[in-house]
Amino acid sequence: MQYNRLGNTPIVVSKLCFGSLTIGPLQRNLPLDEGAAVIRKAVELGVNFIDTADLYGTYPYIREVLKSHRDLVIASKSYAYDSRTARETLERALRGIGRDYIDIFLLHEQEGPLTLKGHREALEYFIAKKQQGVIRAVGISTHYVAAVKAAAVMEEIDVIHPILNYRGVGIVDGTLEDMTAAIELAYKNGKGIYAMKPLGGGHLISEFKRALRYVLDFPYVHSIAIGMQRLEEVYANVSFFNSGEIPYNLEMVLKSYKRKLFVQDWCAGCGRCVARCPQGALTIGEEGKAQVNHSRCVLCGYCGSVCPELAIKVI
Repeated sequence: MQYNRLGNTPIVVSKLCFGSLTIGPLQRNLPLDEGAAVIRKAVELGVNFIDTADLYGTYPYIREVLKSHRDLVIASKSYAYDSRTARETLERALRGIGRDYIDIFLLHEQEGPLTLKGHREALEYFIAKKQQGVIRAVGISTHYVAAVKAAAVMEEIDVIHPILNYRGVGIVDGTLEDMTAAIELAYKNGKGIYAMKPLGGGHLISEFKRALRYVLDFPYVHSIAIGMQRLEEVYANVSFFNSGEIPYNLEMVLKSYKRKLFVQDWCAGCGRCVARCPQGALTIGEEGKAQVNHSRCVLCGYCGSVCPELAIKVI
């Protein structure tokens, strides 16, 4: 496994980052021991970097793995906008993973300069906690070119977690070329870059080797977060990151998986998922229930977090 220093930070991370969203309640909702076993296997194979978020509900899995692997690098994300919400989400993360510090804490889903300005109080709180040693690095996650460009020139930002895949799936405000140029700028300015959604939230699984080669060959990222929810996915991803190849049997298993966003019959049509979806993949249909445009859905599962009826899932 390749390891890289994350920009100008002292943090060293594996090229492959374990994206934990997929094992939690927004997606597969694995039992605690099963989900922890998937992460643990990745760690045993060389992965030292785990990505999560306040939204994901995956702290219990990570806490379980940290009992036996204490020195893992953990990144989390928060929608905090002021000092109170920043404190609450940071404390929730620390309690959740069972540590008195966290390696990386990010402002989640930033859109650009105005969003960063609106979350400035939270950012200042995280910076203060970095100075106290509670956080080792601060930054942002984003699907927006504008946010990458803004953060690239902010001295106080250490790490950027941008969307990147060879088709540009999920980039909200520009082209793939726009995003790669912004990431290059940030990288050259010393920002730690770990990319998200190299498989386009599942849309590029049928071309997963091409998709993974693209991000592995892209020179301006230090690590790549990939959601994994099965041991076979861990073995396949580690193999590809190490050798550029995936054993045939694993490839066949991966190709057999089919995932989609599914709306249960009891959907009440409240529209919260529609408002929450940044890709515009959800609408309320004639029957008064949510319906999915699968060509736009990136399978992030965020819509499920706002559904009061728990009627929408990634399966």
